[in-house]
Amino acid sequence: MPRPTLRTPRPAGVRTRTALAATAVGALLLGLAACGSDSSADDSAPAAATAKGAVVVGALSNGAAKQTTLTVPEVASIRAELPTSVRDSGQLVVGEGFLPSGSPPLGYVGTDQKTLTGAEPDLGRLVASVLGLKPVISNATWDNLFVGIDSGRTNVGFSNITDTEQRKEKYDFACYRQDNLGFETRKSDNWTFNGDYHVLAGKTVAVGSGTNQEKILLEWQSKLKAEGKKLDIKYYQDNNSTYLALSSKKIDAYFEPNPSVAYHVTTTAGTPQATRSAGTYSGAGASLQGLICATTKKDDGLVKPVADAITYLIKNGQYAQWLAAWNLSNEALPSAQINPPGLPLTNS
Repeated sequence: MPRPTLRTPRPAGVRTRTALAATAVGALLLGLAACGSDSSADDSAPAAATAKGAVVVGALSNGAAKQTTLTVPEVASIRAELPTSVRDSGQLVVGEGFLPSGSPPLGYVGTDQKTLTGAEPDLGRLVASVLGLKPVISNATWDNLFVGIDSGRTNVGFSNITDTEQRKEKYDFACYRQDNLGFETRKSDNWTFNGDYHVLAGKTVAVGSGTNQEKILLEWQSKLKAEGKKLDIKYYQDNNSTYLALSSKKIDAYFEPNPSVAYHVTTTAGTPQATRSAGTYSGAGASLQGLICATTKKDDGLVKPVADAITYLIKNGQYAQWLAAWNLSNEALPSAQINPPGLPLTNS
């Protein structure tokens, strides 16, 4: 993700963040001025460590997350795994690819109009704390995020990056979260998607045109048609129109990236337009669980300490608290995974 996956032969994950960015426009009009440059460093943000071993997650989120202060000590044995050059630098340069408009809840300009907040930079800060390094958050465009990793200016990317076999030709992955799509429905509706597309028979579902989720939904529609059942698919010009259709019962669900579901569910809670998640589905399809990963330059020696830091956070509870703060608990992994199978080169 970022960028919903696959419309044409572009790498998997390329469009998921683009779709997520559409949800950001209204929330970020004021913040865009703070993101005018192609790359920005944020190394003294309120969301960073406020005291040694303390990391605030969900800061400046404008209600999209529950602000939580986590205790995250330096772990000497994991720090010792770092390449000498990184350890001696005293800092971890964390690359984000959320310019120009951001993608709530993953990465976007906070309420102070300058600090990058979101689930992804928060995890970068947590990992840096385990490694005993100062987090330096560097935000750029999606393409320039990878330029930074390639050049060595950026140590590691935390930017909703999907594990693909094509990307593994140049990068190492420490995977930390499921890459899921989700069904968003009205809070009052009681149906659930459990992986079986038959539950969609008779329903009307909205989806973004040209996205990976559209491809999956069209396949299910074709299968249902062959069984004599109907699935209506609707398209709207923007998210606001889609959500209006959902609240007015013109559609039964919106099939979109799961973080978008999490963001909208959180921001509409307690309102007449309240929604809920009706279930998730792997962005990689039925045969493979898609994964979101920290990304380092191939063979630069960083992937293992980063993965070990993530696994430490998982085992000691901070990871679960981080996910819960951003309403992403349904994408949890039991441990970090180094270079697991990714979306195949043939995926299109």
